[in-house]
Amino acid sequence: MAVIAVVDYDMGNLHSVCKALEKTGATPKITDSPQDLEEADAIVLPGVGAFDPAVQHLRSRGLEEPLKAVIASGKPFLGICLGLQILFESSEEGVEPGLGIIKGKVKRFRVEPDLTIPHMGWNQLELTQPKCLLWEYLSREPWVYFVHSYYVDPTEPEIRAAVVTHGNQTVTAAISHNNLMAVQFHPEKSSNVGLQILSNFVSQVREKMAA
Repeated sequence: MAVIAVVDYDMGNLHSVCKALEKTGATPKITDSPQDLEEADAIVLPGVGAFDPAVQHLRSRGLEEPLKAVIASGKPFLGICLGLQILFESSEEGVEPGLGIIKGKVKRFRVEPDLTIPHMGWNQLELTQPKCLLWEYLSREPWVYFVHSYYVDPTEPEIRAAVVTHGNQTVTAAISHNNLMAVQFHPEKSSNVGLQILSNFVSQVREKMAA
């Protein structure tokens, strides 16, 4: 049974993520313990809210270096929403430095006529890494659920696994590089598509456990 550490840093409802992971057959464990992160088979970093409080809470709990260590070790890692953004170096939303695991910045959507901010609701992905294992068994342009006013802009565009268009702006919706994967949308709110994405992640975890 794959044990997946779901990082608790007081930023969002962790229980919906855990319920979705349970449906895939995994065993989620809500934790803020560095030892649990080290012992788990994989890490999920969810998050809802603002950039500065998120990184402040992570640092106050002594989780920054353990998170960097488990990612560097090759352990499967999935960031969700704010859990994607705080992996970057900085954000236009705040002044705190991000974790800097991924080079690039978090930016706010440009104001356009008739553009709604936050970008909220269902939208279609364009898969820029079609062979990314998160997308197995999905259609070419799957619908997923978003809630965000800021988006990530990686320095290295090749790590983009999917993009989404909101108004006239096409922005990064997911990244994937080796064991590190992260998505801007909420798979736990994305019905069967989101459950398939989480199931694909758990399948990768099991393959690594069996190797």
